[in-house]
Amino acid sequence: MKTKVILMCFLLSFTMYAVAQDTQSSEAGYKTAFKHSKAGENWFIHVGGGGQYYFADQNDLAPDFTHLVTAVPVVSVGKWFSPYWGARLKGQGGALDGVKRSLPEGVLYWQNDRYFNVHLDAMWNLSNYWGVYSPNKLFNFTPYVGLGWAHKFRNEQDDAAPTFIPLGVREDDEWSGHNGWRKKANVLSVNGGIQFGFRLSKRINLDFDLGAAFVPDHFDGVFYKQKNEAIATATVGLTFKLGKTDFDVVNQMDQGLIDDLNRKINALRGENEKLSKRPVSCPKCPDVPVAPTVKNEIKYVPNVVFFRFNSDKIDANQKISIYNTAEFAKSSGEKIKVIGYADKKTGTSKYNLDISRRRAQAVAKELTTKYKIPSEKISVSWNGDAVQPYNENDWNRVVIMNAE
Repeated sequence: MKTKVILMCFLLSFTMYAVAQDTQSSEAGYKTAFKHSKAGENWFIHVGGGGQYYFADQNDLAPDFTHLVTAVPVVSVGKWFSPYWGARLKGQGGALDGVKRSLPEGVLYWQNDRYFNVHLDAMWNLSNYWGVYSPNKLFNFTPYVGLGWAHKFRNEQDDAAPTFIPLGVREDDEWSGHNGWRKKANVLSVNGGIQFGFRLSKRINLDFDLGAAFVPDHFDGVFYKQKNEAIATATVGLTFKLGKTDFDVVNQMDQGLIDDLNRKINALRGENEKLSKRPVSCPKCPDVPVAPTVKNEIKYVPNVVFFRFNSDKIDANQKISIYNTAEFAKSSGEKIKVIGYADKKTGTSKYNLDISRRRAQAVAKELTTKYKIPSEKISVSWNGDAVQPYNENDWNRVVIMNAE
């Protein structure tokens, strides 16, 4: 049981780590960021077969290891969510051969069971993660872990087979004696392994798989030394890719350029304020009365907050724009209009409308909570991808703040 708990914890940690690393790649720019595949993209089907061996109680008594190797067919369906990680549903089964020793005679007896194991695996492509992604890469190295359900069918061997009491089992135990090993079993399986893939064409890979399924001791109906048993497999097969087979790179915004533009805008704003306060000297000009300041003539350069791909979190280097807007609102008393947008080339219209809403509300929340701008002084709206303020697609992941 302890082994199963450790493996389950590892599975959950692995899955969370793979997702976190993929998000980190997109958000922090440590690695090339990719657009997540859509629902119908990057699917695959795998069909193959090979050999399996059951590491079970008393199998070490077999006179020849090869007597316990049986054929195993495998079928799986899965999807890659990014070049780094994916998931699949895999099924395997067949015959499991074992050897038992009857008591008290000590005669070896061959046990032949049939089973199947269906498991959901998380897959991590280390070749893409550690190397440079290319849809034409010849070799891929992919470890995986997963949880599943294993079923052993009732054993229908000849009733004349010898009655035995497995070592370490009481006579009155549920699994002891003549009928214990004949019973069917349903157990949780913990699965793991490594897959080696070779590209044959755009849509076909040749894959080799070395794996193991860990099951409880009573899976074969016999309790003995170990608490868990394992079904080891070595298979080869073909993987057929369906739909879109590659991933699109996210063209990250040039943050240095944006920061430079923000600095220039702030510098021009400060210079404009100085010029507006400088007295004008013109001896030859007639005296012209100074026009009173009209509130509606306040000039305001829109402030912008750019967002990363598929994110509504405000980067630290974008908060200067919110600060400038807050200062303007405090000094002028003007109302602020906050409008959210999303880029048109990624996501559905429904999703883009929702993420533009979240972006606009995030900026408005920053104005009200951090800078204490009254909520009645802020109007919030969002356009999704229906309006694209910029010609550059990636720049349209933006919130624009204007004087209303």
